[in-house]
Amino acid sequence: MAEYEPWNEAKARAIIGKHVPDEGAVLPALHELQETFGYISKDAMLLMAHGFNLSRAEIYGVVTFYHDFRREPPGRHILKVCRAEACQSVGGRAVEAHVLSALGVGWHGTTPDGAVTVDPVFCLGLCAIGPAAMLDGRPMARMNPAKVDAALRALG
Repeated sequence: MAEYEPWNEAKARAIIGKHVPDEGAVLPALHELQETFGYISKDAMLLMAHGFNLSRAEIYGVVTFYHDFRREPPGRHILKVCRAEACQSVGGRAVEAHVLSALGVGWHGTTPDGAVTVDPVFCLGLCAIGPAAMLDGRPMARMNPAKVDAALRALG
């Protein structure tokens, strides 16, 4: 289970300030902000734009281009489901459909109780043992609807 800090402007400024001197450090700064707070808020994007002397549109473009960045707080658990061709060829579409149906959310959605956020990924590197998923950073292989249900039940 991911543990994130509540939004703190001073902490965000410190994270950004640490990265500003490094060339090409927009992505590392965004990753650290998300690792700290769980998402990239509008306030964080504004601080990033100011810190890196870029427009808000440029920062927003980076955040929305990369699928791993969130603009809303995530659930307590993050379930990433592989949507790459290798996983799809061995039943991944059925796993995707089951996950979304069982949780009643769409991609990047969070269950109403805040328990689980579901994100699509396009390769977890487990192609030989797909369909694959990752729950709170723990890889899961040869997924099927029953394994999905068991993993979700284990969350409590």
